[in-house]
Amino acid sequence: MKYRRLPHANGLPAPAYQSAAAAGIDLIAAVPADAPINLEPGKYAVIPTGLAVALPAGFEGQVRPRSGLAVRHGVTVLNSPGTIDADYRGEIMVALINHGRAPFVIERGLRIAQLVVAPVATAALIEVEVLDETDRGSGGFGSTGLD
Repeated sequence: MKYRRLPHANGLPAPAYQSAAAAGIDLIAAVPADAPINLEPGKYAVIPTGLAVALPAGFEGQVRPRSGLAVRHGVTVLNSPGTIDADYRGEIMVALINHGRAPFVIERGLRIAQLVVAPVATAALIEVEVLDETDRGSGGFGSTGLD
């Protein structure tokens, strides 16, 4: 996958998988070194990564939380998973929210999320008057009995 490092990401590590079997590429905060973002409890912010990618046709990028940030600090990706379409060429931005009890500081170089590249199935849409019947039918949230 081709990627482009934007000027405000100069000096940051290149995107990389952190282990041989890792599913996601770590995304790094490209905030100015002299202007970290203080994320108060209950608040969210959109964080630049300084990274643009050219995903192959038929694939998407899923921006997912880092489990360590979620477990240790209550910080996660607001719209998880965020979707990057194969034809998007702009900067990857990460919407983080602080569900924790303490402020969380996002400093330059912090690993804030991960990018998982996955295949996309495209459905052929066919409008019909009636849908096939199922045992579940139109039962919504909680209708399967799993609480």
